[in-house]
Amino acid sequence: MRFRAKIVDLACLNHFSRIINTIAKLAKTCVLRLTVSKLYFIVSDKVANGGASMWCELCQGNFFDEFQMEGVAAEHNEIYLELVPENLSRALKTAQSAKAVKIKLTNKHCPCLRVAVELPSLSSSSRIVTHDIPVGVIPRRMWNDFREPSVPDFDVSIYLPVLKTMKSVVERMKNLSNFIVIEANLSGDMNLKIETDLVSVTTHFKDLGNPPWASEDGCQSSAQSRDLESMAEARIDIKKLQQLLAGQQVNPTKALCNIVTKRIVHFILLHEEVSLQYFIPAIA
Repeated sequence: MRFRAKIVDLACLNHFSRIINTIAKLAKTCVLRLTVSKLYFIVSDKVANGGASMWCELCQGNFFDEFQMEGVAAEHNEIYLELVPENLSRALKTAQSAKAVKIKLTNKHCPCLRVAVELPSLSSSSRIVTHDIPVGVIPRRMWNDFREPSVPDFDVSIYLPVLKTMKSVVERMKNLSNFIVIEANLSGDMNLKIETDLVSVTTHFKDLGNPPWASEDGCQSSAQSRDLESMAEARIDIKKLQQLLAGQQVNPTKALCNIVTKRIVHFILLHEEVSLQYFIPAIA
């Protein structure tokens, strides 16, 4: 089992660093899955237990100048590592003006991801700062726990408003209640609502647009037969939503959410070479 990679391009490095920062804000620990062509950052708190889960997918070719890996076996050419994303985020913070960053899986006293940051120096020799990030190697028998979550048969899929706007609305509402109701319909309307014994607050967004896929493949049957005006709604933990919006450093080109009434809200943030999915279970 071997892995080594190198980033030389500064723009790619900063972009990769921002993605890791976003993940660090969403999860204390996560699983890094490495394949020949992709990296995945996975959090699979069982949604049934009220935990949010995350699936973030990157094409390695868009970030790394070199990328070599050998998985646990020829027919299972993958590696699954458990790590604390904050540690990786910290290591990359020292790399903002680096000439190159090398990442390598090592095993001196325990398995580690070694992040070696080559910094520019005035003399001909370069300075290298090394961070060893402890990781846990996940055995093959447990890989199934980290499969891509299936997208539930949603009632409504809708584009999100500008995330900064949504973030400031949610931050104000967070002081009033622990829960927020998200509701939307197939006419591009979305409401964020808070209802407590003392106060009821609603923010309306209009003309957001609905992604075309509800009609494309016909598989989202519940969305197809819906009345366009009728609202699908889910009540979720406002802290989890705020965390997602506050941690956003990816600046997605598209952001949307799928609502399964009273069951789950599924967020998808897309950027040219990154997709981040976040699942927040509904609270009765």
